[in-house]
Amino acid sequence: MNMEDVIVYYKDKIAPSALGEYLKPFYENKVAVVCIGTDKCIGDSLGPLVGTLLVKNKFSFPVFGTLDEPIHALNISERISFINKYYPLHRIIAIDACLGEKNHVGNIQIRSKPIYPGKGVGKNLPSVGDLSIIGIVDGIKTYKSLSLHSVRLSFVMSMAEVIVKGLLNANI
Repeated sequence: MNMEDVIVYYKDKIAPSALGEYLKPFYENKVAVVCIGTDKCIGDSLGPLVGTLLVKNKFSFPVFGTLDEPIHALNISERISFINKYYPLHRIIAIDACLGEKNHVGNIQIRSKPIYPGKGVGKNLPSVGDLSIIGIVDGIKTYKSLSLHSVRLSFVMSMAEVIVKGLLNANI
């Protein structure tokens, strides 16, 4: 699948339907959703929030990475190996929070390439996904690790809800 990337602002009323329309063709294959992040840092909790909400909404595809069982820097290699072994025919949708330009905060992007988790905070972790959904939760600052700790939970939750609605809309 080689489509143009999509960017929507999380408060835009058409954001969930725009995300859903873009994702719909991807669902013609077997899909698994991998949500990356940790609830130990609000700015990095987007992925686990999305994973938890998908599970609560009985999403019809496998979901990995929730608040109870997050996929983060310490376990990502092991979890990705497990997913690749037991779901080899599934196309992976990877979801993660990221830092970006200050004027892009609040944007949700779908890209037809993998996520490189931890890249924004200087970590070298394995890439994840055939398709990626990222939420820009804060602007890039000099002290990147501190940046993710200054993000409001209500903002991350709102963004997670939009992403979940988009994923659910694509499955209709």
